[in-house]
Amino acid sequence: MASWTLLPLFHGLLSLIILVLCSPISYLVTASSSSSSSSSSSSSSGGIRVDVIQKPSPSVPIFREAPAFRNGDSCGPNRIHVAMTLDANYLRGTMAAVLSILQHSTCPENVEFHFLSARFESEVFSSIKSTFPYLNFNIYRFDSNRVRGKISKSIRQALDQPLNYARIYLADVIPPSVKRVIYLDSDLVVVDDIQNLWEVDLADKVLAAPEYCHANFTKYFTEVFWFDPVLAKTFEGRTPCYFNTGVMVLDVEKWREGEYSLKVEEWMGMQKQKRIYHLGSMPPFLLVLAGNIKAVDHRWNQHGLGGDNIEGKCRSLHPGPISLLHWSGKGKPWLRLDSRKPCAVDHLWAPYDLYRSSSHSLEE
Repeated sequence: MASWTLLPLFHGLLSLIILVLCSPISYLVTASSSSSSSSSSSSSSGGIRVDVIQKPSPSVPIFREAPAFRNGDSCGPNRIHVAMTLDANYLRGTMAAVLSILQHSTCPENVEFHFLSARFESEVFSSIKSTFPYLNFNIYRFDSNRVRGKISKSIRQALDQPLNYARIYLADVIPPSVKRVIYLDSDLVVVDDIQNLWEVDLADKVLAAPEYCHANFTKYFTEVFWFDPVLAKTFEGRTPCYFNTGVMVLDVEKWREGEYSLKVEEWMGMQKQKRIYHLGSMPPFLLVLAGNIKAVDHRWNQHGLGGDNIEGKCRSLHPGPISLLHWSGKGKPWLRLDSRKPCAVDHLWAPYDLYRSSSHSLEE
């Protein structure tokens, strides 16, 4: 009798881990708060695979359930698509970022999240679903082998992880029906309505992001690059400015049509032959697009709050209005808060932290 009563539960758990495979990048899981049931689709070359649910991993944090936000009086059917990478090591940051977006959105029910993951971790999926029961989201598998042989060692090990390069292939991962997407890193919080960023006029550009033309652009590339007469001509005919790839609005169709993934890959190949830059996935983006993007107000990426890439020392906020706080750099707010050595800016991240520590659980 007991086995019959457990059967529906078993089927329910099993349905969470249906994988839909396509090559080279495939959907993992699709979940939605809409009335229709969760669904997955596959290409003709893919199939459905059923795995066994793993026991909760101690590496995956436990989170409190977030409140459901319904901020707008009347919201139309228009979707806002937000893409982020998904990794157990950064899951705490991802949860905070998602909460901040929903909390400040006029129509949070219109925001759809697209998570790129290098591996299927059922406990991560379960954490998202239990923390945000009404969230519209999709999880896609990013094939790390696509970039593993193309990555060159950088000044910080975290920048060498394959998932850090997934943004290059974003247009290959998300469904063809998505025409525009906002890409966001996991170490940030949004304190403004994401719709204001979504509605930026891209004009004829493939990418929009805050530009920083006062920055010393030459420092992002090595002397090998600047002293090579051919490579040094890369930026001729355009005025290149630094932009941070942790906050971008992409015209997905233009990206595909222009084969920008291939263009970025070509510079990664050059990096393997000659060390022309120091930092992970950002410099090849600059080589392809710097000086040819749509500039967005600086308020949409108050970056560098994690300090530099070596020591991660505390930094203060830049003057001016703020819509997005970004802890790019070595220092992450959740690590500094846990170590009881936070920077002043880390307290701006703390209100969005949904992490349920063991001490907090005991108090409850």
